[in-house]
Amino acid sequence: MSQKTSNTMWGGRFASGPDAIMEEINASIDFDKRLYREDIAGSKAHAEMLGAQGIIAAEDVSKIVEGLARIEAEIEAGNFTFSRKLEDIHMNIESRLAELIGPAAGRLHTARSRNDQVALDFRLHIRTAFQALEARLTDFIAALVDKAEQHAETVMPGFTHLQVAQPVTFGHHCLAYAEMAARDRSRCRDALKRLDECPLGTAALAGTGFPIDRSATASALGFSAPTRNSLDTVSDRDFALEFLSVAAITATHLSRLAEEIVIWSTPQFGFVKLSDAFSTGSSIMPQKRNPDAAELVRAKPGRINGALISLLTVMKGLPLTYSKDMQEDKEQVFDAIDSLSLALAAATGMVRDLTVNEAKMRAAAGHGFSTATDLADYLVRELGLPFREAHHVTGRAVSLAEESGVGLEDLPLDVLRSLDPRITEAVYEVLGVDASVRSRRSFGGTAPDNVRAQVEYWRKRLADERN
Repeated sequence: MSQKTSNTMWGGRFASGPDAIMEEINASIDFDKRLYREDIAGSKAHAEMLGAQGIIAAEDVSKIVEGLARIEAEIEAGNFTFSRKLEDIHMNIESRLAELIGPAAGRLHTARSRNDQVALDFRLHIRTAFQALEARLTDFIAALVDKAEQHAETVMPGFTHLQVAQPVTFGHHCLAYAEMAARDRSRCRDALKRLDECPLGTAALAGTGFPIDRSATASALGFSAPTRNSLDTVSDRDFALEFLSVAAITATHLSRLAEEIVIWSTPQFGFVKLSDAFSTGSSIMPQKRNPDAAELVRAKPGRINGALISLLTVMKGLPLTYSKDMQEDKEQVFDAIDSLSLALAAATGMVRDLTVNEAKMRAAAGHGFSTATDLADYLVRELGLPFREAHHVTGRAVSLAEESGVGLEDLPLDVLRSLDPRITEAVYEVLGVDASVRSRRSFGGTAPDNVRAQVEYWRKRLADERN
């Protein structure tokens, strides 16, 4: 049986409110109550601007601002009753304001609409989310830099196709993720520049005839300027799409690291170990130590990528300007914010928590003829062979080593000289994994001195940003 109740917020156009089904599909308060701080901040700024412009009386401004402060305190204390009949956070706050201060509350909505109000609230929320993400990425980079410094000389296998390719240092590997995180941070900063315009005052879609000062509200809310087109303003959700795009890329980077931690922590690899803080046991197999934190970080892109595709799909066919479809813009974004925040905290914690088995890494670095390229480079550098010919000679050396069941560094000199008689004992200096990583001194290479230089670069960069 449907129930109908009067909805005074809709005004005289509607004799009765929505029935139960309409209420269920229409109400957004269950999730958009998260925007209460932004809604109250926007309302305070709007009221003060209206007062400064002489549009509403100073006495009403004072009542509104005081009432909004009381509402914020009630919500913070958990004493505020949210009503689904009032649909959203805007109407819930306005209704409570009317209860507290009477008719003056009705003046607050002068020269604005829920369309520019929600655009403001959501934009403020995303701005905070970007700023928080940037700070968390900075912490993540710092953790990676610390680990890189500890392991500037720790040799491990570098992989392509998950096959042993060339020796690298674990410090260099850590700094690869620092570079990814730095690009994620730069995307946050770029997006914040585009977000830095205030929607408030564009009203429903066409602006307003009241003599408002949009620059004043923009400044009060920390924006550099007001938006320039009212139609675009109320229908724009680019800022949310950009957040989800950045979040999806960031989550993908975290997922790659998580996958490596999962692989490295297996007994078959044994490169790293996570403490009990980031591991769980099995309900039936007492010997198990599961890297659940890493696995859950690895899974987060599923949710975050889904949120991006969801909002892109919602927005793709909407004509200008506002449509109720856009109410579907928030839940997925909120979930993505929370998911990414948790994933970053877990990834940062795991990086700091990792115990590295240097002996296992070093032993694995020599497998798979990982110094074959070093032999080829030696033939080019010392004997003057064209690289393609040196590549061919090295391939023959690998075949001989495989046949004998030994590594390249264990092939006798006479066997190597059968490939080219000019090869000398000096060749063994390039066939060890330590010599290999030390030789990679080109800018951006894995040599320990390079790693230490990059650690210094990152420490200075992070310090400069804090000052």
